[in-house]
Amino acid sequence: MKTITRNDVADQIFAEVGLSRRDSAEILDMVVDEIRTELQKGKDVKLSSFGTFSLRKKKARIGRNPKTGVEAAISPRTVISFKPSQLLRKKVNNM
Repeated sequence: MKTITRNDVADQIFAEVGLSRRDSAEILDMVVDEIRTELQKGKDVKLSSFGTFSLRKKKARIGRNPKTGVEAAISPRTVISFKPSQLLRKKVNNM
């Protein structure tokens, strides 16, 4: 299975829309930056027919190093989660 990179997506935009490679990459960067900016503001980002990016707060907890078994404190943090839309799930499952 191949990993799709940012350049691959920009090339696809170039091929389908007909913009220059530079413009395609800039549009992709603008979309990614907008998602990041809204998440930094604490807002969820919902892309219709794709899914929702949201923030979750995780509490502090005690973890364990799997190699040594030594316990370590894990600090509280905010993580990004993604929930795919029903349409995306159906399309992926019916490939």
